[in-house]
Amino acid sequence: MDPEFGETWTYESIVSALPGIDLSDRVAVAFQFGLFELGVLVFAAVYDAWSAALAGTAAVVVAAGGSVAMLRMGTLVRSVRVSPAYRKMLFGSSIEVVLSVLAFIALVTYLLVVDPRQSQTPLLNGLFGPEPPTVLVYFTLLLCWDLCYRIGTSWWVGVVSLWRAIRYPVDPETASTLGRVDRLNVGFGLLQVILVPFVVDHPSLLAALAGHILAVVTFSGLSYLIARRR
Repeated sequence: MDPEFGETWTYESIVSALPGIDLSDRVAVAFQFGLFELGVLVFAAVYDAWSAALAGTAAVVVAAGGSVAMLRMGTLVRSVRVSPAYRKMLFGSSIEVVLSVLAFIALVTYLLVVDPRQSQTPLLNGLFGPEPPTVLVYFTLLLCWDLCYRIGTSWWVGVVSLWRAIRYPVDPETASTLGRVDRLNVGFGLLQVILVPFVVDHPSLLAALAGHILAVVTFSGLSYLIARRR
C-alpha cells in the first residue's frame, strides 16, 4: 500500500503525484542520477568545463545518495508503530523544505556576494572561468538546490530523531528499526565528506559543510545510542 500524503517527504509526494508516472524507488533514483550526470557531462563537453566535471559528479553522487537514504528512512519509519507526534513532525510539518530553502538562500548569497569579496578566485570562477556561462550557472544552482533539499531533510531527521529518542521510549524491536534510520542518516552525512576537496580553499563554505556533517552525525548518533540503551 502506498503511503498517504502527510506521511511522506515532499520529494516522495511530488514523484507519486505526477500523472501517468509510476516509478519504483530504484528507478526514480536511477533516473535522477542519470539525468543530472548526463547534464554534467554534456555541459562539460559543450563549454569545455572538464575541470568542473569531477565536482559536479561528486554533487550528483551525494544527491542520489541522499535520495536513497530519504526513501529508505521514510519506509522504515512508516513500518513501525511510533508516536503520532513524531511522524507528524517528521513528515507532516514540511520543515525540511523550510530548512532547505534557508540553506539554499545562504549558499546563493555566499556564491554571489560573500565569496567574490573574500576570494581572489571565487568558486564559480574557479569552476567555470572568469565569465561563467548563464546556462552552466543555472544548472549548477539546480543541482545545488537538489543537494540543499536533502541536506535540510537530513538536518530535520537528526533533530526530530533525537527529540523522539528522549521523549518517546520504544520497545527493542522498534528501537532496532529506528536505529537503522539513524545509521542511514549518519551514513548520508559522512557521504558528504567527498564534497570537502572542492571547497577546501573557501573557509566559510568549508566550515558550513563540516559543521553540518558534524551536527548530523552528533544528533543521529545520540538518538541511536539513547534508543539502544533504554
